[in-house]
Amino acid sequence: MSNEDITRQTTKSTEQASLKGPLTGRIALVAGATRGAGRAQAVELGRAGATVYVTGRTTRARASEVGRTAETIEETAELVTAAGGTGIAVPTDHLDEAQVRALVERIDREYERLDILVNDLWGGEHLLTTSVFGKKSWETPLADGLRILELGARSHVITAALLLPLLIRSDAPLHVEVTDGTAHSNRRYRENIYYDLAKNAPIRLAFGLAQELAEYGGTAVAVSPGFLRSEQMLSHFGVSEENWRDAISQEPTFAIAESPRYLARTVAALAADPDRAKRWNGKSTSSGELARAYGVTDVDGSQPDAWAYFEDVTYGGNEGSPDDYR
Repeated sequence: MSNEDITRQTTKSTEQASLKGPLTGRIALVAGATRGAGRAQAVELGRAGATVYVTGRTTRARASEVGRTAETIEETAELVTAAGGTGIAVPTDHLDEAQVRALVERIDREYERLDILVNDLWGGEHLLTTSVFGKKSWETPLADGLRILELGARSHVITAALLLPLLIRSDAPLHVEVTDGTAHSNRRYRENIYYDLAKNAPIRLAFGLAQELAEYGGTAVAVSPGFLRSEQMLSHFGVSEENWRDAISQEPTFAIAESPRYLARTVAALAADPDRAKRWNGKSTSSGELARAYGVTDVDGSQPDAWAYFEDVTYGGNEGSPDDYR
């Protein structure tokens, strides 16, 4: 090989290395990646180079109880691959222990470990307007209340219990629990006992797992988006991501809303941080706090901090507008 050939080969190798994302070679699972923050996190982990298993109940052949067919896990996997990662769709009901065990066996067979576990399971929005909001706990049908606990808490516990043996094989395990609200914001009652329990359980789960993962050099952290412009929320207001501000007239606090990619970008930055264990292990944080820590912005270049806005203005009675918190 001539010197010229060597130079060309070296240049090519350098260029290829520069194209690799910070999570290249990492194996991730986003449980609950059909839509919303779960889908966005899967895509951003893929954009950073990860191989991402995406799970959920809605496929192109079957819809979950949520009742939406516009988003599927197959599409999420395709978006992960298009972003630069490798997306692998595995239809999974995380309340079905046998299905989760089969998922574990597949990841074990194909990669023998897991580096990143994002526990973003939920799927209970359809129960909120009819059985939660504006109702006392005894007015909520018991079956609906228990279903909320299954979707928001039991599914998380099953997933953590069965996937953690794979996760601790990583040289730097990361377990992310996604919920609604931080430990600080959720010190206030979340309107209904079932919803309150479901959204606080992941915070305590991350706190407890942080103690157990510490000896493996691992990190467990609970994260929360702010007012999320998920596909379902946009549909609720009859708007799209392109004209979402039109919904502010219906709900003024929607002015502080953030896209799913905002939380996703912060989680990807967290996953790429070699010092994350020292900075975040056992903590409950938000997209806004992580964005400031990592210099991340939303798709419009802003840094919305919905929980700070709610704390200061909505509950604190201080003057301020959503624009002051973007």
